[in-house]
Formats: sequence, C-alpha cells, structure tokens
Amino acid sequence: MSKKAVLAGAAVVTLVVVGGLITQKAGGSSGAVLLPSQQSWLLAGADDLGFQERPPIPGNEPEKRILNVLDEICTGPNSGIISVPPEDGRILRLLTESVGAKNVVEIGTSNGYASIWFCLALRTTGGKLTTFEIDPGRASMARENFKRSGVEKLVTVVEGDAHKTVTGLKEPIDILFIDADKSGYLDYLNKLLPLVRPGGLVLAHNTTDVASKMQDYLEAITTNPALETIFLHEQASGLSVTLKKRQDKQLD
Repeated sequence: MSKKAVLAGAAVVTLVVVGGLITQKAGGSSGAVLLPSQQSWLLAGADDLGFQERPPIPGNEPEKRILNVLDEICTGPNSGIISVPPEDGRILRLLTESVGAKNVVEIGTSNGYASIWFCLALRTTGGKLTTFEIDPGRASMARENFKRSGVEKLVTVVEGDAHKTVTGLKEPIDILFIDADKSGYLDYLNKLLPLVRPGGLVLAHNTTDVASKMQDYLEAITTNPALETIFLHEQASGLSVTLKKRQDKQLD
C-alpha cells in the first residue's frame, strides 16, 4: 500500500472519530456520526432528517446466533446486570476487530454481555478473551451465555479477586477492558499496563457516571506522556479509550 493511501485512510478515520465526538458534545441523539461540516444539521434538528442508527446486520449464521443471544440478554430477567449498554458493546467489537486483537483481557465479567461483544470480533481475528469475575454466580451465568452463543471456546473465565489473580497473566495484551470495582481501576492499570503492547488499548467503563470514584485512574491516563486518551459517550455512562503509544522512530 502506498504512503498516500495510508495517509488518506488515517485522515478518514480521524474525521470520523472527531465528528463522532463533536456530535456527543453537541448533544446529538440520533446516533449518527457527523463530520464537522455537517454540524449545522444539529441546529436544524438532525432527527428530523430521518436517519436512525441501525442494529448490527449479521453476515452469517454464527454471527446471527451471537446477536440473538445479546438481544435476549438485554431483554431477559437478568438484563439489569448487563455490564455495558449495546452502543458501548458495539464499540468494543469495532475496536477489537479493527486492531486485529489476539489477546483481550476483561476485568469484570458480570453475565458475559460485554464479553460476547468482544467475541464477535475475536472469532474473526483468531484471538481469545480472558475475563475475571469475583462473583461465582455471575461467572456461572456468563459461562452459560457463552455456551448459548457458541463462543465458549474463545473465553477463559477466572474466578476470584482480580486484584490478585491478574498477576498470573504473562502474555502481551492487545486490549485491556476495565469494568469492575471503580476504586480499583488504578491498581488494575498499574499491574497490567506493562503487559499492554505498544499500540494496544486500555478501555475503561463508567468514566462519566461514577468518575468521582476513579479520579486517581483518570489522572493517570490523562497525564502519562506514554498514553493518549479520549472519552466517548460522555453524556451517558462514559467509556475511556487509552492508547499505549508506540515509541517514536527517527525520521531520515
């Protein structure tokens, strides 16, 4: 691929991300990702244009099965403990597949809802998920949901206090997702950031609605020169996306 093509692709990605963030800041509710030149739509009422975000479209039967289970979890008797809303789950899937993640680590399994979104990507990247859950009941529920969706072979569930059990991890991490005890986020970061590969991502949930309980974590990810952080869905629960920067290469 030529350098011009690479730069063009990077420019498109940047515009989409920036447009999406501006939409959130402006209070857009349609789910559309608007470029800066399209922000006037918001003033006129973007919803009046008739565009609505559409649900994922399955490309094959295994993907359809997984999406059906995700829908069932959202409407079932245990929907109150899903770890992330569907829109955040879709982001997890997109990020995981776009970076070609092979090794994803999740802190806080709950009933496995976010885990299954990760697996939607991992089934195509050839990757795996290691997820940590302190509650045996929720871990059992998650395992059942993994079987129902057919992704159980992609997931390893580790029960117990993750502050202790994560120390057993040794392999490089492509994506680390933190969604457990909020006051413990910084400890998870300190223990696992050395394993996150350069160019890898650290994602953290609830960075808006319970930000007061993770101020030390937020300070750490926004003041470390080795990291670059943006915040998504700030009008809702909030999701931080932190890049572990690659080292600079000297230019000729």
